[in-house]
Amino acid sequence: MHCQTCGDATSAAFDECQRCGTRNGQPPVLPGVPTYAVRGLGLAASVAVGATAVLFTLSALFPLVGVRLARSAAEQLDRDVLLGAVLAEVLFTLPFVVALLVAATLVVIWTWRVRRNLDAFGGVAPAQSSAWAIAGWLVPFANFVVPARVVAEVARLSLWRRRTPWLVVLWWSAWLVFSIGERVVAQMEQGRYERLTEWPRNDEEFGTYVDFYAGALAPRLVPAVACLVAGVSFVVLVRRISAAQQDRIARAAPAWPAHPGWPAAHPGWPTQSGWPAPGAPVSAVPVSAVPASAVPVSGAAGPAPGSGGDGTGGPAATSAQLPPGAGGTIGA
Repeated sequence: MHCQTCGDATSAAFDECQRCGTRNGQPPVLPGVPTYAVRGLGLAASVAVGATAVLFTLSALFPLVGVRLARSAAEQLDRDVLLGAVLAEVLFTLPFVVALLVAATLVVIWTWRVRRNLDAFGGVAPAQSSAWAIAGWLVPFANFVVPARVVAEVARLSLWRRRTPWLVVLWWSAWLVFSIGERVVAQMEQGRYERLTEWPRNDEEFGTYVDFYAGALAPRLVPAVACLVAGVSFVVLVRRISAAQQDRIARAAPAWPAHPGWPAAHPGWPTQSGWPAPGAPVSAVPVSAVPASAVPVSGAAGPAPGSGGDGTGGPAATSAQLPPGAGGTIGA
């Protein structure tokens, strides 16, 4: 006997599968508990997270452009070039902000869905409430701990791991370094920028802007690298968890899709699709359960004399009976 969830051989000495925790004979998904598709959403979240990491890296490297613009402004003693540097940095940062908002929305929805799917999986007992899958990202101070706990639990129960995967630890550690480091660097740069001369007039005052951009690159590299590490590790996590959950949900789906015109399930039919199991005798299918529309009509043979097309002795349901005319049945 094999487990219906992971396919491993089960033993009578244990009541549940030793790999995935599903009880012996239990289906992969509990009947009547809703599940949510996560493969497509996970792909969209992965793309958004990857785009966010790339755009933040580009914005972190802007001091390379700022130094060149500041030097050009110092050579020409032109304050408009410095103003152009400020506007250029805004243009670098704006796409990152938009991508971050999109990625945050998709990640929160994905986290909630994969957590809710755990309620439909037999053999798992999640400790984190599904409400924390959303609130954990939004509540101050709790968002430093709760999202990691939720994703760690989802990863363990979805990937059949007894311990938290190392990717979760890597992702959350890098995310904390990025979140805290980016704010610290931004405050440091704000303090340095406020000490600059607002309207430079000579080479020395223009040179302070060159020094400002030259000294801004190194501190920005720390959160930039952390953002890339967090983005790559989270994308891998999302793809693995989404694939594992979607595959488990697919195992619980019937082999043959139901159709509105097909007969309803009968106690004598062992399959969920409403059709007899392969190899079952034809007598197991009650004729009364099959609608007339499901019976194929052949042009080679018609109904028995004196009977209707439905076999009840009345007129067939597929065509109306016309009175015989003088010229035959065609009415010629």
